[in-house]
Amino acid sequence: MSVAMLAQQVGQELGVSPWCAIEQDRIDRFADATDDHQWIHVDPDRAATGPFGATVAHGFLSLSLLAPTAYQVLAEAFAGTTAFNYGLDKVRFIAPVRVGSRVRNRIRLVALDQKGGGRWLMTTENTMEIEGEAKPALIAVSLVMLLPG
Repeated sequence: MSVAMLAQQVGQELGVSPWCAIEQDRIDRFADATDDHQWIHVDPDRAATGPFGATVAHGFLSLSLLAPTAYQVLAEAFAGTTAFNYGLDKVRFIAPVRVGSRVRNRIRLVALDQKGGGRWLMTTENTMEIEGEAKPALIAVSLVMLLPG
């Protein structure tokens, strides 16, 4: 997809990723990687009597899924272009992701700004939906720098 074609899609949905399962093993591995072993994430017995009735994914685990899910949606569109994470403008954690849930990323193009030297800054709104839930896990505004070739 050319930048000109992408620019015509500002304000529109770019796509939705496949569902991604959030199992206890993934939560435990994230806890190990981040050294965040709070019981609400890693102790199924205690969490069963807690506020959510089960363990829940770390908010930052849900946030970390933006990269692979965005790649699933946008990889073909950017073949031949280098794209890298430039940051986040805003993140809001809306609802907990209970163990055994599935999430997916719904991506909308917010802006595409020329930055010179053939670079473009793409701003997307990412809504991490939870299967069967009315509220999403999170909404994040992500920035991606696109470089030629």
